Amino acid sequence: MTSVTAPLAGRVIGLAAVPDPVFSGAMVGPGTAVDPERTAGPALAPVAGVVVSLHPHAFVVVDDEGHGVLTHLGIDTVQLGGQGFELLVYKGDRVELGQPVVRWDPAAVEAAGRSPVCPVIAVDATAEALSDIVEDGTVGAGDVLFGWH
Repeated sequence: MTSVTAPLAGRVIGLAAVPDPVFSGAMVGPGTAVDPERTAGPALAPVAGVVVSLHPHAFVVVDDEGHGVLTHLGIDTVQLGGQGFELLVYKGDRVELGQPVVRWDPAAVEAAGRSPVCPVIAVDATAEALSDIVEDGTVGAGDVLFGWH
């Protein structure tokens, strides 16, 4: 089983509460979402593996079992054109669990009129493949959000 961890600290709100129908409808995949603390800092790798997709506002890490986990930093943040985001790794890099991947500032995202809510998605998974999904409460960076069988 893969344990998928929180890429940042904040309040877990679950996918249904994400202000974007693609994520809230689980069209990308099942998972949960974190409303991050409003402090600048890194988003961490939620699993150990290879960075297969990397943008300033989103990244996917695939673990050794082939599980791809999408971390999306805010909603509609692609429209910011990378402003306020700093890539700390490269596509194709192997990252360890909890390694910083992108540095960003959720408060700046919010000030730019975007939601800083971060969906953490099990790409191409079925809802049945996930267990113990956290959908409320507070988490620290690195706390387990769900298991993937």
